[in-house]
Amino acid sequence: MLTLNDFGYIRRAIFDKKYKEFTRPNELNIIGIRYNNKTINIFDDQICVFYLDDNLNYNIHLFKATTKPGLYWLRNLLNPKGTAILKEGQYLDAYEIAYHRGKYLALCQRLPVEVYRDKNRDDKIDYDKKTIEKGLFGINIHRANALSVITTIDKYSAGCQVIQDPDDFRVLLVLANRHKNLYGNKFTYTLINSEDISTYKN
Repeated sequence: MLTLNDFGYIRRAIFDKKYKEFTRPNELNIIGIRYNNKTINIFDDQICVFYLDDNLNYNIHLFKATTKPGLYWLRNLLNPKGTAILKEGQYLDAYEIAYHRGKYLALCQRLPVEVYRDKNRDDKIDYDKKTIEKGLFGINIHRANALSVITTIDKYSAGCQVIQDPDDFRVLLVLANRHKNLYGNKFTYTLINSEDISTYKN
């Protein structure tokens, strides 16, 4: 797992992919970091949230998360085409603060994103380029359990980007509301692979 000391490598990966970095004070950069681990149904990814404060110093948060669906939805398809797995990329202004499934505030998809579809129920995450489709799929950024830190994803992600610790998620919402008050209710989400970052560490 990456640490705060690796922040420079994260920024370099974003820059080299020609993704946009937001630099107005308190304007959020939300970066999903996907790891290619073979183990499924655990929170083995990260979400990095960073911004420049009023003194133009970087503030950085790293949250344990998943960018992949849980085992339950890999076995029990919501869509006959297969379970959604968000494709790596940058989705400009694709998110806003809204109610996740009508239950609680989260960052909810409002513009099209690209997903892979995994429908073979083999308990593995498949990234088949032939299955990619673009659209509005409800790929939200939300939390897992509201009260405690759980260790398995299960039903908490059918393709959403899910933060493991509810306290971490509350931090994200505080920062997101400040961003909203300053710049409006639009947020960009960028998903990259950990290997794109580790290249610079070697």
